[in-house]
Amino acid sequence: MKIDPAAYVGAVVRQVADREYQGRPARVVIATRDYDTTIEDLWDALTSAERIPRWFLPISGDLRLGGRYQLKGNAGGEITRCEPPRLLSVTWEFGGGTTWLTVTLSDADAGVTRLELEHIAHVEGDLWDRFGPGAVGVGWDLALMGLARHLASRAAVDRSEAAAWSASEEGKDFIRRTSEEWGRASIGAGTEESAARAAAARTTAFYCGEPEPGGN
Repeated sequence: MKIDPAAYVGAVVRQVADREYQGRPARVVIATRDYDTTIEDLWDALTSAERIPRWFLPISGDLRLGGRYQLKGNAGGEITRCEPPRLLSVTWEFGGGTTWLTVTLSDADAGVTRLELEHIAHVEGDLWDRFGPGAVGVGWDLALMGLARHLASRAAVDRSEAAAWSASEEGKDFIRRTSEEWGRASIGAGTEESAARAAAARTTAFYCGEPEPGGN
């Protein structure tokens, strides 16, 4: 599995924002990427129970508006908005907490579709200060890369190969690069630079299965 980390990292535009959501302060992580396919094909890849496991995770549930979904070994939730082929919103319920995910598709150019992923979370505890936006952002970067590879090849993910790649030096380089980019996005949103870089380093260590910098 040969991947150019810089090419995939550079294909994503990352933003971080503060917002009030449901009457409470919230953090927003936004990832935007263009794909060389039609809006209908990208929508199908994002919403088809048959295609989602080819690039992301096995999924079960009632995949319609108001239904509930469950990703194997990961989040589940409710489908709260579904406006084919342009907008999908779900609750993202994991580890006893609930956050909110919206994916919007638009026409970027002839044969090119823009995907904007927005993940909203209420500000609770010290998770944000400790890991910053990369805590979820790196995971979404990995998913967006998997989606790009599926759209290009139409092939399903080889999960054992993907796991081996993630643990390889090339995979760790991808994680480090995208974590640093989320750190830069955090700085752009007003986070003090040293705090953002420290959070990015902790995120990198977490995803790479390495000791946390400073041993904290």
